[in-house]
Amino acid sequence: MRQIQLIRSSTFLWALAMAAGFALFVVGLFAFIYWELDDYLIARSDHMITTQIDFIAALSPAHRISAITDHLDQDSRGVQYAGLFDAAGTRLAGNIDRVPRELGLDGAVQGVRLDLIKETAKHNPVVRVIGKRLDGGDVLLVGRNVDETREISTVVGQALALGLLPAFSLCLLAGAWLSFRAQRRVEEVNQRVQRIVAGELRERLPQDGTDDPFARLAGIVNGMLDEMETMINALAGVGNDIAHDLRTPLTRVRLALERGRSHAGTLEELQETTDKAIAGIDQSLAIVTALLRLTEIENNRRMAGFGEVALDEILREVCDVYEPIAEDKHIALGVVIERDVLVWGDRDLLFEAVANLVDNAVKFTPSGGRVELALEAEDDTALVRVSDTGPGISEQEREAVLRRFYRSDRMRHTPGVGLGLSLVAAIVKLHGFRLIVGPAPGGRIEILAWTGRTGKTATRRSRTLLHADADQMG
Repeated sequence: MRQIQLIRSSTFLWALAMAAGFALFVVGLFAFIYWELDDYLIARSDHMITTQIDFIAALSPAHRISAITDHLDQDSRGVQYAGLFDAAGTRLAGNIDRVPRELGLDGAVQGVRLDLIKETAKHNPVVRVIGKRLDGGDVLLVGRNVDETREISTVVGQALALGLLPAFSLCLLAGAWLSFRAQRRVEEVNQRVQRIVAGELRERLPQDGTDDPFARLAGIVNGMLDEMETMINALAGVGNDIAHDLRTPLTRVRLALERGRSHAGTLEELQETTDKAIAGIDQSLAIVTALLRLTEIENNRRMAGFGEVALDEILREVCDVYEPIAEDKHIALGVVIERDVLVWGDRDLLFEAVANLVDNAVKFTPSGGRVELALEAEDDTALVRVSDTGPGISEQEREAVLRRFYRSDRMRHTPGVGLGLSLVAAIVKLHGFRLIVGPAPGGRIEILAWTGRTGKTATRRSRTLLHADADQMG
């Protein structure tokens, strides 16, 4: 069964087809060589007998017989023929018994069958002959056997068999080996895929370090599996997190309504109870809205809105929005811009990402601190920096803060739902950026972007590095 699969595999069939094509090419090449060589030998023989008959015809009648005899005596291979006949057709010299009837005596070379004086064991050969009538009525014939081409065809056939058959067999063996190798790799991939399907998410396709297409495909699939594992692990506890974070405000709403119904004695107390219930419902709706927003961004539904984005304008607008909030907390908020910079992306999403990070910086920076936005540019790169004097994020929490609903113990009592950095991470991923959380103390956010020329012609898509070294926990 395995041998049948091997023979039916596409690799083996392709190798067989290539071997057959190679064999046909070689046969055609040898046939071309043989035909060209045969034509060459015949042309060479015709030229030779033409020269010989002209030489003998130019001799005196007394020397022609001796010239023919010497010519035949020097033919050790027995391929030369000559004959001298009188006007009545009587043979005077040579090894040709009579003049063939079909032979013209106009000096043109023809292929005819000769009657020889000494018959060979074989039938009389068809040779190339030229006939000419001489002065005085005599007829001179000179011919040459060109059966050498048959010997050449035999040699060519043997060379073809000795060279082509091993090459064809080698091609088939190579095809069988490649097919077996491909089947073995496919079988190994199938086994690993089965383990992945069974739940072993850490399993990966084999990569042998080569640069063949199969190895490159395995690398692409492994990258996809890494991304899937990350997403599955991230989503593993999302359901419980959502239930927990929605349960708390809804429970507070229910308790507030129960207490209001039981203890509210005045209109003001009832309104206070209603306000608490509305606040709890608003918190639940904020969680649902944020989750829907994350889903929209992670599904790449905003790619159509990409275009040229001015980072300097985004920083100025974010600063304008959060300046009153910072003043209320007695926090100094400033912006420093070297020059205007354009990048490629969705303006609203980038504004939302920077605003989230600045919001976190203002939220977690103590009174009397400072938050600063800066835009630096050099050649084709731009650096957006958001720094603050907050407590920062510890090294142990750098990855955890990117998970949905994660909030550190020291920030449990700070307003928020734990989705701010998750939303930023989704926007960063949509734009092909990177989000990195740096060490404490203090906070620092850096956006390293590739840019085009400033102005309307800057259309190069930016690759941005978001470096979040802050205490941004959303």
